[in-house]
Amino acid sequence: MASKKTVFQNKNGESLSGLLEIPDAQTKYYAIFAHCFTCSKDSRAASYIARALAKQGIAVLRFDFTGLGSSAGEFSNTNFSSNIQDLTAAADFLEKNYLAPSLLIGHSLGGAAVLAAAQQLQSVKAVVVIAAPATAAHVKGLFVDAQQEILKNDTARVQLGGRDFTIKKQFVEDLENYNSLEHIQQLNKALLIFHSPLDQVVSIDEAARIYGAAKHPKSFISLGRADHLLSRSGDAQYVATVLSAWASLYLDELDSQDVGSETPEITIKEGVVVVRECDKKFTREIITASHHLISDEPVRMGGADKGANPYELLLAALGSCTSMTLRMYANHKKIDVESIEVELQHSRVHANDCAACEKQEAQVDKITRTIKLTGELDDQQRKRMLEIASRCPVHKTLENQILIETRQTD
Repeated sequence: MASKKTVFQNKNGESLSGLLEIPDAQTKYYAIFAHCFTCSKDSRAASYIARALAKQGIAVLRFDFTGLGSSAGEFSNTNFSSNIQDLTAAADFLEKNYLAPSLLIGHSLGGAAVLAAAQQLQSVKAVVVIAAPATAAHVKGLFVDAQQEILKNDTARVQLGGRDFTIKKQFVEDLENYNSLEHIQQLNKALLIFHSPLDQVVSIDEAARIYGAAKHPKSFISLGRADHLLSRSGDAQYVATVLSAWASLYLDELDSQDVGSETPEITIKEGVVVVRECDKKFTREIITASHHLISDEPVRMGGADKGANPYELLLAALGSCTSMTLRMYANHKKIDVESIEVELQHSRVHANDCAACEKQEAQVDKITRTIKLTGELDDQQRKRMLEIASRCPVHKTLENQILIETRQTD
C-alpha cells in the first residue's frame, strides 16, 4: 500500500490537499472519503478507514475541504455548498488522472455532504455514511449559543472541537438550503449507514431519519460502543472491513455489468481476438469467441489496474503455452510430474549482455523463464523437459520473424 500526495483545484482555483491511498495489489475501484466538520483528511477515522480499505483493494482519496488542514482558502468563506463543490472537484481529479469514483464515504457532516453530492456524480454507485446527520442544518446545533450574534453582526467566533473558528451569516443561511430529506429519497444508489447508539454528537435518531428516507438497497450497521470520531483504531478497522465486504456486493456486480455495456454485442469467430475500450484511459475489454478478459495499466502509469498490462498478457501467453506443452509431453511419456510452475519476467538488456543475440543493437527484449517441476523425475527427464519447453508454439512464434499487417476498417 502506498500513500500518494495529491493537489487539485476547487471551483475558485484554490489548491486542495489530498492523499490517495493506493492498494499494493489490483485496484478494484476508487473511493472518496469526506471528513467530519472542521476535521481534516488526517483525522483518525479518515486515516484508519482509508488505509484499511486500501488493503482490501479499494483506492481512497481523502482530502482537506477548502480552508481546512493543508488546503488553501479561508474556512470562514466556505459553507456546505462549497463542500459539495469540493467533492465534485475531487471526483473530477480522479476521473482525469485515474478512474472516476464508484464509492463515496462521508463521516459526520462529511456524510451529509456525500449524500447531497452523490446525485451529481454519475459514476458513483454506492454511498456510505458514518455517524452522519440526515441534513446539513443539524450542524447549527454546534454553535446554537452564537447564532444570535452571527445573525446580528454577520460573524462570530465559536469554539469547535477545542479550536476557534469564524462562522459567518452566509454559512448559517446556506445550511437552511439543506434542511430537507428529498435528496435522500431520490438517491437511487446503494446506501450503507454506520452509527453508534452512544454517539453524543450526532444522535442515532439521525441514522433512523436517513434510513427511513432512503429507498432500497440500504443497510444499517450499529457501531456498538464507538464514539463519534471513531477514535479507537479497532472501531475504524471494523468499519473498513464491513464496508469493503458490503461494497463488493454492489460494486463488483455493477462493474461486471458495465464492461462493454455501451458497445454492441458482437459475434467473434474462433481464433479472432477483439479489443475494445472500457474508458478513456487504459482499461480494455478483450473478447474471444468464448471469453472476456480485462487489460489495463498500473496506477503509477495512469491506469486503474483493473487487469494485467499488455506485457503481462504476453508473458501469460508464453507461460501458459509452455505449461500446457510440458504437461502434454509428460502425460504422453508417462513421466511422474505432479505440478508445473512457470515464472516469467520481461526486461530490456544491452545487446552485449545477450550472448545468444545475433544482432548487436543498442537494446534487446529479454524474457527470463524459470520452470519448476515437482515430481519423481531423474536428471535426464528434467533436461528433456526443459528442451521441450522451447518447442511450445508461442515460444516458436516469438522467436520467428513476425510480420504484423495493420489495416483500417469502418
